[in-house]
Amino acid sequence: MTTPQPLRIAVLSFAHTHALSYVQALKTVPGVELIAADPDGAAAPDDALRGADLAAELGVAYVDSYDEAFAWKPDAVVIAAENSRHRDLVERAAAVGAHVLCEKPLATSVEDAVAMQEACDRAGVFLMVAYPVRFAPAVRDAIADLRSGRLGRVLGVTGVNNGKLPQDRAWFTDPALAGGGALVDHVVHCADLLDELLGERAASVRAVSNAFLHADRDLAVETGGLVTVQYPSGVIATIDCSWSWPMSSATWGGLTLQVVAERGTVTVSPFAKGIAGHDANGETWDPVGADLDALLLDEFVAAVREGRQPQPDAGVGIRTVEIVKAAQASAARGGEVIALA
Repeated sequence: MTTPQPLRIAVLSFAHTHALSYVQALKTVPGVELIAADPDGAAAPDDALRGADLAAELGVAYVDSYDEAFAWKPDAVVIAAENSRHRDLVERAAAVGAHVLCEKPLATSVEDAVAMQEACDRAGVFLMVAYPVRFAPAVRDAIADLRSGRLGRVLGVTGVNNGKLPQDRAWFTDPALAGGGALVDHVVHCADLLDELLGERAASVRAVSNAFLHADRDLAVETGGLVTVQYPSGVIATIDCSWSWPMSSATWGGLTLQVVAERGTVTVSPFAKGIAGHDANGETWDPVGADLDALLLDEFVAAVREGRQPQPDAGVGIRTVEIVKAAQASAARGGEVIALA
């Protein structure tokens, strides 16, 4: 058996909850040496563990600063920081020649997303965006089926991505750190799948949003919205996004995509399968199927070792940020249609 190429990977920040599953997945990959840094964790007003305490619980080596993490000379980094902090960390990684897997959304502005892509291109390093849902076998099978032409031309798509308010990570509802609320958090996953399915850039976006949900918390961001995206081919897609699931729910929420084509429809619900039950604390839910975060990390590590650009790349990240920013602009203008240049 061939010994895999050794890789040093630094996980930068535990701000995003996916960082926990990324660490767990990377710990099982042969030939990977792993460290983590979360210097903003100690001061974060979060209910959940951050920083050195979380690193100890996860069983991963820890350093106190990003300077120490970069001085360790990683081959690659996984950035799970607050959205507005992505650009600085990506540019720092590029400057030391480290390949990057960056949590979604790539940035809080299109300008930042483009700058991040350019920094990585200049440095000759790969930039991948963390969109794990596209790795779901059901999603890949559905897209392959639609691309085969068996169902004819795609006419429209309905996307739904609803879930719980991410209250154990306070920054998700901080507009300066997150860049917005449910529109930012939940639109991008559906937008990524649309990008992969349709292979074209959106032409226009219309959106409405509100903060009726969780109104008692006096949040500064939207908690629900509906986005309509039109593509040059004529396809119209809608994305229902919200933090509408009750905190008592046994699962975080779910994403569903229904595609209407000329000769049939395809519905994909990658998180629908699981085992329901009850324990002393109430309702339980154990999902079954592939670990999508692990599949995402497998692609990233394999691509770095093989010297190829992993997918989804920065181009996808930029296009999905364009949709989010246009949706925010449209919602702020009472549902005005925003054309993408």
